[in-house]
Amino acid sequence: MPDADDVRRIALSLPQAVEKELWNHPTFHVAGRMFLTLPEPGSFAVRCPKHERAELIASEPEKFWVPPHEAHSSWVRARPSALDDLDELRDIVVDSWRQAAPEELADAYPPPGREADPS
Repeated sequence: MPDADDVRRIALSLPQAVEKELWNHPTFHVAGRMFLTLPEPGSFAVRCPKHERAELIASEPEKFWVPPHEAHSSWVRARPSALDDLDELRDIVVDSWRQAAPEELADAYPPPGREADPS
């Protein structure tokens, strides 16, 4: 079962990822843009396009939610303990990182489930 240590390890394994303390909790950034936070025990928050959030939450409410104070943001919370495995956690973290990373850096890193292009 994934936990906060797994979230941190995966986030910091990504190119140019750094951890900073903001709002009294760990936050993770790439090129100065935040892509993940650990706001409270038992959850993490990632970037998620607002147009995708409602469907994501409706389809898997045991995994994902948005607190009322974040309703107008492009973030979603997740419960690592409710995720299927480390692969699902990694896909979620990488997707958020790719949304924050500069295009050339994101393009050089393979999307979840795909190998880097050898050319």
